Amino acid sequence: MARRGMLIGAIFVGVFGALAVANMTLQQVAEAQGAAGTVRAPRFEVDPFWPKPLPNHWVLGSTIGVWVDERDHVWIIHRSSATLSNMEKGAELKPPTGECCAGAPPVLEFDPNGNLVQSWGGPGQGYEWPQSNHGIFLDHKGNVWIGGNGAGDSHILKFTRNGKFLAQYGKAGVHKGPANAEGLSTYGGDSNDPQNFGRVAKIFVDPRENEAYIADGYLNKRVAVLDGDTGKMKRYWGAYGNKPDDRNPGPYDPNAPPAQQFRNPVHCADLSVDNLVYVCDRVNDRIQVFTREGKFVKEAFFAKNSLGEGSVWDVAFSRDPQQTYLFLADGRNHKVRILRRDTLEELATFGDGGRQPGLFYAVHSIAIDSKGNLYTTETYEGKRVQKFVYRGIGNVPRHRGALWPTS
Repeated sequence: MARRGMLIGAIFVGVFGALAVANMTLQQVAEAQGAAGTVRAPRFEVDPFWPKPLPNHWVLGSTIGVWVDERDHVWIIHRSSATLSNMEKGAELKPPTGECCAGAPPVLEFDPNGNLVQSWGGPGQGYEWPQSNHGIFLDHKGNVWIGGNGAGDSHILKFTRNGKFLAQYGKAGVHKGPANAEGLSTYGGDSNDPQNFGRVAKIFVDPRENEAYIADGYLNKRVAVLDGDTGKMKRYWGAYGNKPDDRNPGPYDPNAPPAQQFRNPVHCADLSVDNLVYVCDRVNDRIQVFTREGKFVKEAFFAKNSLGEGSVWDVAFSRDPQQTYLFLADGRNHKVRILRRDTLEELATFGDGGRQPGLFYAVHSIAIDSKGNLYTTETYEGKRVQKFVYRGIGNVPRHRGALWPTS
């Protein structure tokens, strides 16, 4: 009987041991299967309470630029009343139709907590405010640079951070219209003009060389580089480093060979810490990378079948010393793409179309603060700025919608 009890006990021990091993194996398989859908990348959560409500019944119009200065103050530029319906701006109609609302001034500065610090902008003495302002940048000297993509916006403006006018580069109204039936810009863009621009989308100023990189832009098809103090043009180039060609290339075809020229708009031209210029060739669904002198290095396509507005709208570099990651705003597909900057490999995405916090309607511009938090703006009917709080590097789903807070 004792031997039989010992035998039965041994059998039970063996069975339980086998079950434990099997369970562990199944758990490892499940973990492996789960890990197959994740990747190590920066993690974020939306802050639904940032920024704080605006005063004076103010509301935002189409919001088309964002930058973060050295104090982690967030600057945005928007199109205010020009892009608001009468239902949205009843307080400024004549006569007013209600107590609310009115378009806020075009330039707004927020502190890190989302409090409005100051506001300014619009037509004034000594300069030509853009018909349709576009893009904002705070340089290392505290100057605010603004472009424009309206019909007559062939110039750039520079102000102090308090809104005092400093300089205008180029003259408004020089390059006004579209190409003719043959695709030649008879009274439109001139991507070889050394003094004026063609609807500038964005400015990025290199503090080391004091040079301004101009995404030029909505009418022209080039990157232009200016002296940061005088505005004198130093060099410029088109796609693949070619001389820019203003002929109309026709509609984008994802199955055609890559276009040898940029399409409108050239939407960003940002410089990395290792002196590479990342250019948003928006409608061609690609990033092209160049040296500071305009020598082509490489390119990558994203959501290549995206038509219409295209998938490559703006970029921001991660804040580690190597700028390991590149964050790409994709307004056509309503998401942010997280890339490895060295290879341009897409690691993960977040966002989707929608009105709730963490979702997007035409995410247009993107910027990053010293802590790694991301800020996005939305154009068209999106009309807002959002903050995404950095939560470190970890395993994240390759494709994720709204980044709701976990607590």
